[in-house]
Order: sequence, then structure tokens, then C-alpha cells
Amino acid sequence: MNCETAKTFLDSYVDGELDLVNHVGFEEHIEDCQECHREYEDRLGLMAAFAADRSLRYQAPVDLRKRITASLHELEPAESEPFFGGWLSWRWTPVFATAALLLAVVMTAIVAIRPGGNGDDLVADEVVSAHIRSMMVSHLMDVPSTDQHTVKPWFDGKLDFAPPVVDLAQQNFTLIGGRLDYAGGRPVAALVYQRRQHIINLFVSPAQNAPNQANKTSVRQGFNLIHWTRSGMTFWAVSDLNMSELQEFANDLQSQ
Repeated sequence: MNCETAKTFLDSYVDGELDLVNHVGFEEHIEDCQECHREYEDRLGLMAAFAADRSLRYQAPVDLRKRITASLHELEPAESEPFFGGWLSWRWTPVFATAALLLAVVMTAIVAIRPGGNGDDLVADEVVSAHIRSMMVSHLMDVPSTDQHTVKPWFDGKLDFAPPVVDLAQQNFTLIGGRLDYAGGRPVAALVYQRRQHIINLFVSPAQNAPNQANKTSVRQGFNLIHWTRSGMTFWAVSDLNMSELQEFANDLQSQ
């Protein structure tokens, strides 16, 4: 993949809309191309800024919405197109619009209640993708350090919350740094630990008014995940480390 193609694919990659072949091709390109990698980092930073600062968002005026809605009701094809064998002509009417909206609501409900379709499952997919991406594009850490007193203050002013940073060196889980990442529709803190040759990405974000939740384990794309909520924060630990040791890691964190 060349730079021109990569820049064309940048927005689709960030939004998770690329097919597997182009997804991998894009990641391989930005791993070797500093210019495209910088543009990718800039795009992530822009997304994080919009998510963190609501004052940057612009809401269209109400009258603009009304005009668009009115124009949709007035839409009519230049030539009536046959529908269902030619006995019914399509027209955008309030009845048709209402039916379409109702169908969309029903389909959304079906997606929401299907097995594996809840919010936690979507975030799980995102954190696994972020874990893989951090290993592939050599962007594992923004602040490489084994000192929790260096890593924790690095996040000051970059997030709207203070992630807990715990030193687990005595438990043989070495803190090696941290970075900003994006999951669940918002910027998150990614704390990086290492055990032997295995990397553990710990994603941390606020969970306002959420009750404490015990460890919930799962496996996705060959990676082990543990999710829990504690003291107003939600945590996702992702690694290729075996599940038993990853649970030990989660328990050690929660005991601090």
C-alpha cells in the first residue's frame, strides 16, 4: 500500500470500516511510514479531543432539521419506478417514512437483544483490536516507564479522569508504561504491564454510578480478556498470557 491509498483509507480505518485485507495492509504501511503514522496519530488525537470536550461539538439549528425533513417528504422520483411487479409506485410519504423508522427501531432492538450484541461485547471487540494494533504499529507506549509516579501524572490534562496506576513489580507483573487509546466511544488510559515475554494492556475508563462487578472472563481472537468494575472505574485486561495468570494479575490489582 502506498501513501496515497493509505490516506484514502485513513478515515475508514479509524472508524473500523475496512475489510481485513486493507485493514492489515494499512497497519503494515503506517508501521513503516512515519508521515502516514503521524496523520493517523493526529486523527486519533482529534477524535479524543472531540470526545473529551463537548464545547467543540456543533449542533445544527432546529430549523435546519425541519427544512431537511420537509424536503424529504417532498422527494419524488422523476419517473415512477415499478415496485413489486409494477402495481405499486414508490413515493416518500409520511406513512412510508414512519414505516421505515419503525422497521429501523425493530431491527435495532433485534441487534441489541441478540446473543453477543450488548455494549460490553462491543467494547471487548474494541479493546482486543486496540491491543493488537498497539503491538503491530509499534505504538505500545506514549510514556515508557516502570515508575508509577511517572506514568500516572503523564495522564494529567490528557484525560477527564485520573486512572489508578499500580506497581505490581513484587508480584512479577512489571509496569512498563502507558498511552492514550480509544474504546467504548471515549478516550481511555492504557496501562502496559509485562510478565516474561507477555504484554498485558490494561484499559481504564470511568464507570459513573456503575456498581462493582466481579471479574468476567472471555476469549476473543485468541486473546484472554478479564473485565471488572470497581470504585467507579471499569477495567479491561487483555493479553496472550494464560488465563490463570491473567486472573492473578486482575486479583493483585484489586487487592491494592
